Amino acid sequence: MLRVSELKKGFGSGRNRLEVLKGINLEIQQGELVALMGPSGCGKSTLLNIIGGLLEGDSGEITLEDFTYGTRPPNKVVDVRRKGVGWIFQDFHLLNQLNALDNVVMALELSGINSDEAEKLAKDSLIRVGLESRMEFIPDQLSGGQSQRVAIARAIAGSRPLLLADEPTGNLDVKSGEEIIELFKELCRTDGISILMVTHDPILASMADRMLLLKDGLTAASDIRSAWGEDVEEE
Repeated sequence: MLRVSELKKGFGSGRNRLEVLKGINLEIQQGELVALMGPSGCGKSTLLNIIGGLLEGDSGEITLEDFTYGTRPPNKVVDVRRKGVGWIFQDFHLLNQLNALDNVVMALELSGINSDEAEKLAKDSLIRVGLESRMEFIPDQLSGGQSQRVAIARAIAGSRPLLLADEPTGNLDVKSGEEIIELFKELCRTDGISILMVTHDPILASMADRMLLLKDGLTAASDIRSAWGEDVEEE
């Protein structure tokens, strides 16, 4: 469903140039939840931003269903952001003056969906994430886990095939974080959505279908031991 091929990205020039991504290759199947881990500053957010069409790579290619991009600037891949990728952030990015329903509706309207259809899709997605009784609540009236569910509803309402989650449980307690991962798994299983999730928590990452470790500009399959970022001595 998603294929990233030889993706490279650096910043700066001359002696100050830093090569962050040195030839990323990865694939994600439909309905798969993949956790991406790695040391701070290794390029995880850079990789997500390129896949999400917010940043262009220096070379390489990304294929997401019918979209092909990777080195095209953000203004040339608007449809990727509108129809291909949904975003979920650590800080929820909800508008405090709007209730849960209107937060989702507004995002749909900005993507070009008319108001009546947007409201129907928004209600369906909020029910899908278990917030049918919280649609009229503003963010200040919601818990952190509920606010993140609104953000997830906003991301899935447009029927995008891929969700990019950047530390989605970073502001949540352990129980709420685990509930969000379980919701991700349910969406993957029943809706066929694919999710690429950056997390620093190896325990939550172990709940995913697969784990990838981004280190030294490249990705490789990972497990709990190496995901900690250090070698663990055998007892």
